[in-house]
Amino acid sequence: MAVPKRKMSRSNTRARRSQWKATAPHLVKTVENGQITYSLPHQAKVVTDSAGTALFLEYKGRKVADV
Repeated sequence: MAVPKRKMSRSNTRARRSQWKATAPHLVKTVENGQITYSLPHQAKVVTDSAGTALFLEYKGRKVADV
């Protein structure tokens, strides 16, 4: 296993750690049944009935799987 030859300075450690950033997800805005919904691109959406019960998964307007 590799072992560092010298202690890494605090500024170098913090500079390295500052690169670990979380990025905001890219959301796609769609209008369904008069309501605006935001979803992740290239993912199937859950279609629900008026009571809120999940019916099936839909992608690009097609049914792809049962829930």
